[in-house]
Parts: sequence; C-alpha cells; structure tokens
Amino acid sequence: MTLWIDVSVRKRQLKLYDASVLLKTYPIAVGKILTPTPTGNYIIINKEVNPGGPFGALWMGLSKAHYGIHGTNDPSSIGKEVSHGCIRMHNEDVLELSSMVPTSTNVYIHK
Repeated sequence: MTLWIDVSVRKRQLKLYDASVLLKTYPIAVGKILTPTPTGNYIIINKEVNPGGPFGALWMGLSKAHYGIHGTNDPSSIGKEVSHGCIRMHNEDVLELSSMVPTSTNVYIHK
C-alpha cells in the first residue's frame, strides 16, 4: 500500500489515498487568516493518544514543527477557519485515520 494524505485548505477536506485510489474523505477545520495552515509536503512524524488540552482524542505531529493533525474538544469548529494552523478533525475521524496510516505517511497540504 502507498498511503498518503491530501489536505485541501479551501475545501476544508482531508482525503486518504492508496496510490491513486481515494479511500476516505473527512471534513476538517483549518487555520485562521492570521495563522494559516502551512502548505507543502510533510510527513507524519509521531502520534500521541489523549494529548490533553484542545487536541481531542489524538495528535499526529507533522514534520513541520508545532503543526499536526488532531482531534478537537469543539466539534462545531469543523468546517471552519479557526485553528492556529493545525488540521482539526472530529475525534472519531482522527482515531480512524490514525489507525490506517503509519508514521512516515506523506501529507500534501495545498490551497
């Protein structure tokens, strides 16, 4: 399997692919205008279950320091531009995604 993650900031969607096959699409929250989600190619470098604070059920750190894909304790924020640049998901979605992707998975973030 060649799993990778495609994040569309504009559409506020995270898509999981196996090579060119779309496996799953999730709604996300993205960064605010003043703290935008950084575009580029990154990899998942670590995972932490129940990280505490506003990060919901799970944190997956990206190779860009201080940025990650994580759950939320505010589900009403999904679909909006509200974060400090991280990619925010429903807790059940981030847990499902994390169970499918290993660390070192490529994450492509674009407008």
